Amino acid sequence: MGILEGKKALITGVANDRSIAYGIAKSFHREGAELMFTYPNDKIKKRLEEIAKDFGSNLTTKLDVSEEEDIASLGEFISKNWGGVDIVIHSIAFAPKEEFKKGVIDTTREGFKAAMDISVYSLISLTRALVPLMEGRNGSFLTLSYYGAEKVVPHYNVMGIAKAALECTVRYLAYDIAKEGHRINAISAGPVKTLAAFSITGFHLLMEHTSKVNPFGKPITIEGVGDTAAFLCSDWAREITGEVIHVDNGYHIMGVFGKEEEAKK
Repeated sequence: MGILEGKKALITGVANDRSIAYGIAKSFHREGAELMFTYPNDKIKKRLEEIAKDFGSNLTTKLDVSEEEDIASLGEFISKNWGGVDIVIHSIAFAPKEEFKKGVIDTTREGFKAAMDISVYSLISLTRALVPLMEGRNGSFLTLSYYGAEKVVPHYNVMGIAKAALECTVRYLAYDIAKEGHRINAISAGPVKTLAAFSITGFHLLMEHTSKVNPFGKPITIEGVGDTAAFLCSDWAREITGEVIHVDNGYHIMGVFGKEEEAKK
């Protein structure tokens, strides 16, 4: 029996089988959760429907988090098909590609608004809409962050600012929804070769650096992130809320190269 047996989990942000959200879905499915997926537009719809079938699900629905109507419709879709929901995975982030090309000082007002709306406010909006569907369930929300929220990562720019706001939002929401018996946490995952990541200038160098510097000397996997997500959303983590858990092979603990790494330079 899996640790998520009997749980109903909504997963956003699955673009393909390399997405972090896909790794989460994979772990959740293995641990017995029933899955529902969202897609942002018709371009991804067909691909997502095929992915959902791989996990024994035919429950997919459109969700553009910039549209309150879509968020309301999502609640209705969940209510109609499940009656309620136990777990919500928020794997949604966006900033225009142009915002990654120079520096934060060149951030446009429009780019800043888009990054904060889609990457941060969407978590607030989804939580507000879906908490009523968790009544009596001890629900769990989980979002995804990155080390660029804590330290400067060149070219990550406005997304680093958005992720910092996202992590703060997790703490405030944790306080709010605890009154209803629910939890929310974040995973700060190391860099993964996703479609979104390649919009960041020099991403391949970032991957090489973080893989070399972390104590294990290897990149993270979506499966590793997925297994951590399964734990955090299970009853095993019932007294953990408002946390940001790093899944980066220990990269965030390093200050400088160790002797062995220096010798290789």
